[in-house]
Amino acid sequence: MLTRLKDAWGRFAAKRPGVAQFAVFFLLSNGITVLQLALMPLIKWVFGMTALVDTAFQIWPIGSTPDGSQYFIFDYAAGALPAGGGGLAYFLAVQITLLIAQVINFFAQRNITFKSNSSITKAAIWYTIAYVVITLIAAAAQGLYKTPIYDLFIDTWGLGGTGETLADFVTMIINSAISFWVFFPIFKVIFKQVPAVDAPEQALAS
Repeated sequence: MLTRLKDAWGRFAAKRPGVAQFAVFFLLSNGITVLQLALMPLIKWVFGMTALVDTAFQIWPIGSTPDGSQYFIFDYAAGALPAGGGGLAYFLAVQITLLIAQVINFFAQRNITFKSNSSITKAAIWYTIAYVVITLIAAAAQGLYKTPIYDLFIDTWGLGGTGETLADFVTMIINSAISFWVFFPIFKVIFKQVPAVDAPEQALAS
């Protein structure tokens, strides 16, 4: 059975390489998202026991919200959610979770999805640049939906701690969705396959 499935997939991949590549990318990306969903509550719980919850982390103002308050790219007001923004504790929990996931994602996508044999150093540099840019975009977008989501689950629906965990999942899924659609075309560029005769030279360059 497994052999037949493997052969069928091989024929499909040979006939529709682009679709097959996207399918593998999709499956791996979803696996990484599940990992993030598992890590986020744990890391957030660890930092939640520190004074960092009451340490505000609000940097890079880019304008004002409809109510006239300052809008920050990274907006983590002091205090526990939903009254506060989770403070530096929440920021670190989000970023550490994303960093772990993206390091795993880099090697998985490079070796499994794109089977790249080009310079890993160059790919890592471009991946890091893309990761920073996407993180900034996702952080700026989070200011639009983070507070309403936590208010909905914790206060409006009265779910308390369970609501906070569900809100963590929703915000992480949104972040993952943004990364998913942006990273695929970037990976197509940075994870290349070079001809076999050039591979040793590329390996030395890395």
